[in-house]
Amino acid sequence: MTARSLPLSAQELCESIRASLPFDPARLDRVLRVDTSRGLVEVQSGASWKSLAAHLRPGDARARETRTTCKTIGESVARNAAGPDGRPTVSHVECFTIVTADGQLRRIDRISNPSLFSLVVGGQGLFGAIYSVTLRIESLARAVSEAQTPEALVAPGPSAAARALTLLVPPAELEALVSQCRQVCAEWRVPLESLEVRHIRVDDETFLRSAGREYAEVRLGLGGGANLGAEVRHTQLRRSLIDLAIARGGGFPIACTPEATRAQTEACYPQLAGFLAEQRRIDPHERWANGWLRHHRSLLTRGACEVRWGS
Repeated sequence: MTARSLPLSAQELCESIRASLPFDPARLDRVLRVDTSRGLVEVQSGASWKSLAAHLRPGDARARETRTTCKTIGESVARNAAGPDGRPTVSHVECFTIVTADGQLRRIDRISNPSLFSLVVGGQGLFGAIYSVTLRIESLARAVSEAQTPEALVAPGPSAAARALTLLVPPAELEALVSQCRQVCAEWRVPLESLEVRHIRVDDETFLRSAGREYAEVRLGLGGGANLGAEVRHTQLRRSLIDLAIARGGGFPIACTPEATRAQTEACYPQLAGFLAEQRRIDPHERWANGWLRHHRSLLTRGACEVRWGS
């Protein structure tokens, strides 16, 4: 048995963080316990949803093949990603254990630690290393039984290089937004390689969330070249599409839309400045800093640049 195949214990994780040593998240891949009397399962954060489904429902092909937004449970918690039924990850979480920057293992739930619970779920991995997550079995079973198949309004095209953009819009505005997206892509002469829609349920528990309402999630696959000019055009187009969603009362998921401008980000996530302040307070030495944090901190602090066009 290789070191990589051995599970990573909570003690080993704590010691690694205290000593600022790297650890392999792939070793956090075990189901730790199943409490049938309370309807709970505790699983390490690096475990995949497929492996959990195989453990809880062996032989159930539907559970194993259900589509998820993120591969691992820890990634889903960090993004508060919507599950196959459109409900956010937080709706399935009973509690979790996390190793904080001082190397302490803490068990966090929404009753005893409501502030930290709301920051960590959807917190982009900025508050510590999640060791394990305790999930509600009944909620997971409901997610499988109510799993949605995204509605493909534009069948996937032949290009494998299409780049995704996800928009959120109130269901009543969906038809109008899709029409506008088609029109704008045609005006920019950027092929719309795919377009699919699914329903996203409300999230009213996490700190860094979009407005607490239900949305239609519109996932666009944008084609086009890969040279510098094409990249500039793509960024401009994507910002134009984000503006369309905002104008119709929607927005975008902050976890995966780095091209959004400061004005767009503040319009959709007015609590971002408060979130970044809490992150700095809890982790003043930036032990958990990542690209997402550096980008958004820079986005909110950089000065405006005056643009002048030559004649």
